[in-house]
Amino acid sequence: MELTEIEQALSELQKVADDTIIYKAIGSLLVKADKAKVTADLNERKELLNMRASVLGKQEERLRSQMKDLQTKLQQDLAPVSGTQP
Repeated sequence: MELTEIEQALSELQKVADDTIIYKAIGSLLVKADKAKVTADLNERKELLNMRASVLGKQEERLRSQMKDLQTKLQQDLAPVSGTQP
């Protein structure tokens, strides 16, 4: 969601002239800011969010694999108790 907002903001910034007055929201205040600085900040934030999403995706994949391994091991350990084969 935040990534989508950043992409939309960057898209809108590309449409305006470099000398256009830009305001940046800081809390409940709007502060005049340089277009280049705002664009750089948004690009940096976008890169950070993409990296975080990538890391979380890899962690999720690793956890799913561990969970599958544990589930298989648990089924094997419980098979003799229940008298059935996995």
